[in-house]
Amino acid sequence: MTRRFLIVFLMLASAELFAQTPAAGPAFEVATIKPAPPDAKAGRYITMQGNNRLVVKYYTVKLLIAAAYNVSPKAISGGPAWAETDHFDIVALTPGEKRPTQPEQMAMLRTLLSDRFKLAFHREPKEFAIYQLEVAKEGPKLKESTAPASDPAQLVSTVYPQHIHLPAKNATMSDFASLLQRALLDRPVVDDTQLAGRYDFDLDWAPDETQFGGEVPVASADAQAPPFFAAIEQQLGLHLEATRGTVQAVVIDHVDVPSAN
Repeated sequence: MTRRFLIVFLMLASAELFAQTPAAGPAFEVATIKPAPPDAKAGRYITMQGNNRLVVKYYTVKLLIAAAYNVSPKAISGGPAWAETDHFDIVALTPGEKRPTQPEQMAMLRTLLSDRFKLAFHREPKEFAIYQLEVAKEGPKLKESTAPASDPAQLVSTVYPQHIHLPAKNATMSDFASLLQRALLDRPVVDDTQLAGRYDFDLDWAPDETQFGGEVPVASADAQAPPFFAAIEQQLGLHLEATRGTVQAVVIDHVDVPSAN
């Protein structure tokens, strides 16, 4: 396949060149932030427990920014060394009785980064090695979801000794690409599938050292599941094309160790 140079999210507004903090927005009612135990490495996740309890397990500040602003960790630079090495556990309570949507959860996380970590940053267009998510030559192998479009997408992976299982429910290709770049792969991912639906699918693969920031066990050579790039073609009818592109990167200007609880 011909390699293409892709310009992604290139924003020319001069305001993007200056340090910024998140605008006032939705906020957690209360949040507890603690250093993560050093033996918690295998359990990194962000999830809602019930309608009002958001739990963040074993995340660095850099990974929190990646989740909150939907960017690849590779596209985040600057800040002190501890922002990439120190891990935190967070338990936060959301307001109201209704379970917040995923975008609402991330908006509250952005407010927490501003209020408790004193995060300030600016954006710059930078060129990176990226992956372009495309439909494979044989066509997609995806099942249209029957869930209402208003239902939140679910993409939560489970790590087993020799493979990873990712069941997706009511997910768009944009949701899938976002997950890949935020948490799984080692470079930004751009959705170029042109698939506009919501899908249910299951994906199983044998992880390697480039995935999840090296924080999951690497499968042995005799693992029954295929490698990730083969798995998405065989099981989903999708393809990841390695190319280069310009991404709107995040440059940390200031961040503090979070205030005491």
